[in-house]
Amino acid sequence: MHLWLRRIPSLVFCAGLALPGVGSAQETASDTLLTVDHYLDWEQVSDPQLSPDGSQVVYTRRWVNKIDDKWESALWVMGADGSHHRFLVKGSDARWSADGARILYLAEGEPKGTQIFVRWMDAEGASSQVTRVTETPSDARWAPDGKAIAFAMLVPDSTPWSISLPKAPEGAKWTPAPRVVDDLHYRQDKVGFMQQGFTHLFLVPADGGTARALTSGRWNVGARFDGLALGAGYDWAPDGRTIVFDGLRDTTWDRQYQVSRLYALDVASGAIKPLVSRAGFWAAPAVSPDGRTVAFAGSDSSGQTHRTADLWTVGIDGSGMRNVSHSFDRDPTDLHWAPDGRGVYFSAGDRGSINVRYADLSGAVRDVTQGAQVVSLTSLARTLVGVGVRSDPEHSPDVVRIDLRRSQAPTRLTDVNGDVLANKRLAHVEEVWYASSGGARVQGWIVKPPALDATKKYPLILEIHGGPFAMYNVAFSYMFQNFAANGYVVLYTNPRGSTGYGDAFSNGIDHNYPGPDYDDLMAGVDAAIGKGYVDTTRMYVSGCSGGGVLSSWVIGHTNRFAAAAVRCPVINWISMAGQSDIPLFTFSFFRQPFWDKPDEWLAHSSLMYAGRVTTPTLLMTGELDRRTPIPQTEEFYTALKMRNVPTVMLRFNGEYHGTGSKPSNFMRTQLYMMSWFQKHKRGAVEPATGAGNR
Repeated sequence: MHLWLRRIPSLVFCAGLALPGVGSAQETASDTLLTVDHYLDWEQVSDPQLSPDGSQVVYTRRWVNKIDDKWESALWVMGADGSHHRFLVKGSDARWSADGARILYLAEGEPKGTQIFVRWMDAEGASSQVTRVTETPSDARWAPDGKAIAFAMLVPDSTPWSISLPKAPEGAKWTPAPRVVDDLHYRQDKVGFMQQGFTHLFLVPADGGTARALTSGRWNVGARFDGLALGAGYDWAPDGRTIVFDGLRDTTWDRQYQVSRLYALDVASGAIKPLVSRAGFWAAPAVSPDGRTVAFAGSDSSGQTHRTADLWTVGIDGSGMRNVSHSFDRDPTDLHWAPDGRGVYFSAGDRGSINVRYADLSGAVRDVTQGAQVVSLTSLARTLVGVGVRSDPEHSPDVVRIDLRRSQAPTRLTDVNGDVLANKRLAHVEEVWYASSGGARVQGWIVKPPALDATKKYPLILEIHGGPFAMYNVAFSYMFQNFAANGYVVLYTNPRGSTGYGDAFSNGIDHNYPGPDYDDLMAGVDAAIGKGYVDTTRMYVSGCSGGGVLSSWVIGHTNRFAAAAVRCPVINWISMAGQSDIPLFTFSFFRQPFWDKPDEWLAHSSLMYAGRVTTPTLLMTGELDRRTPIPQTEEFYTALKMRNVPTVMLRFNGEYHGTGSKPSNFMRTQLYMMSWFQKHKRGAVEPATGAGNR
């Protein structure tokens, strides 16, 4: 589960950009380098959807609202060749009806909040609000005949606690009653306190009307990772009589970790039968064109902290469950049946790239796209043409068309940041492989300043990804490019624990985190130093979330870095278990609970190594963080202050997990770190530490 992530900064002279003075957090405006001010004009694309006949594409486009400091979203539409590109309507999450005559989408409506709308895709372009619900609908999907729309929504449900409190006098202003909490999972990052209730499926007429519940009870539709409400995976059978969905039809859901099932729902009667009930985490069902088979992703339950998912199929009657991609050993996403029903297209990460693959039902997996790129497949038309989003180190994400009948590069349909990147000199990104402890072979990338002179020395930033079960990839990174423009060399790597390298590699930190991943990071720094252009007196380490875990761990195990920027960290696993919105995930890293085996929990907690830290440390966390809550940062801050280590804590207003969801805070993150790193330089010559200095 990719739960934590992020990136970070740099400095030195390069043509066209003056080096700020020590202690300054200012960049000089530049027309040829990517500075933070250009971020205000940055745009994003997502979720392109191809019309059933393959003639049009509708997608979500986001841009920065500079006044209200937030991202705005709207739907844009164009021909499948990129022509007639235009704004369509404010909203997101568009889906085409089977006949291509309409789209559904989510937008602000009445009652106030998100509602489902339908727009006719003719010249008149009439739009109608379809739902008038008081909770937020999500994951809206057309019924095959286009007469109704299914969606997921919370059904409030709470257990009142009545006490015999005396009646308040008229006009009294008594303190509100306390929040009653009796579930293990009662808060969620980017949500805050969760409203008590259960997620269920609903059906509403496509012409508008009253939504009726398709499922009910004290259980949740939607496969949940550690109790988090992350949407629902479901699909209609072609005849419109059955919906296959993931979830856990069990009142013990609150204590279940990485457990979900697949079910088949009879739409007319509401009858539900298990489709896949063996122990495991099964999700994202997709029904074949003939309605006989369901493809899905998942893995059997195990005692491992992490499992790589496989692509599976099962009959819609629950028979013949098969592992289709067992030998592939990579996580499948974006599942789409081939129109002839002979196989499934999907995306999968592999060694820093994400490409589209095809698995036939015999189990053979082949590449559809190839190369050092990140490509998704979000929609597939009857014509065997698909659309998705593509990026690489020098190209920001854009909508692309993928002809699945031919082995050729995706065709770019948009260029939303062409105006920003025009005439910009971008950093070159070099792939590196290196050896680490235990014979591990590790992949990383070095981002070089645009005007790098290999005979000179440059400061280095080691940026560590979160997760820890995640993968740095080769998509365009504004953050890395911006700091390279300021003269830094940026090193990012995929140490053990990373996905995209197979189950054995990701489980290299199983019940041992942090562990050998530290070795991999230090070996990566040594490999970068070996290039000859790194100034070892100006090396910095940074990371957020899982990267905060490891950056705080690094400075407790080596003094080779001149400064650190530790963002949204976990530094005390025992207190983290009671503070986080993912308590079961936290407990999964240890074989026994802390009340039985506290020494193991403490041995992997950065706080226990605070007595070794001498590295000047900048701590940065969102005030609203529920994933790695700010008390984690506060504990580390106090410990370092008690030891007189140069330390500053930045508490980001309006931020949940991470420090850059708001445009102004993204820019602040860049500039604060630049300023912090510019202040610090090691006086001693850097010794070669190798991989095992723990």
